[in-house]
Amino acid sequence: MGITSAIVLFVIIWFLTLFVVLPLRLQTQGDLGSIEPGTHAGSPENPQMKKRFMVTTAVALVLWAILAGSIIGGVFSVRDFDWFNRMATPEVSQTDG
Repeated sequence: MGITSAIVLFVIIWFLTLFVVLPLRLQTQGDLGSIEPGTHAGSPENPQMKKRFMVTTAVALVLWAILAGSIIGGVFSVRDFDWFNRMATPEVSQTDG
C-alpha cells in the first residue's frame, strides 16, 4: 500500500467514525428545555466538537492500524473483493524452449 492509499484509507475511516461519534451522548436544546431564539430544538446545547474530534481520531487510528496491517500483511487484497471476476489473472504464456 502506498502512502497516498494509506492517507485516503485513514480519511475515509476518520469521517465514517465521526458520523458514528457525533450523535453519542448529545444533549439537545429541546431536551434541556432552553431553546435559543432562532435555533432548532434539535440543536446541541454544548457540541464539544474538540472532544469529539479527539475521540474520532483515536478510534480511527486504531481501526486504520488494523486495516492497514491486514492489507500490508497480505491477509486480504483487492482481488478478494472481485465478486464478478473482472480482475481475472492474466494468462501466462508457455513457451517451449
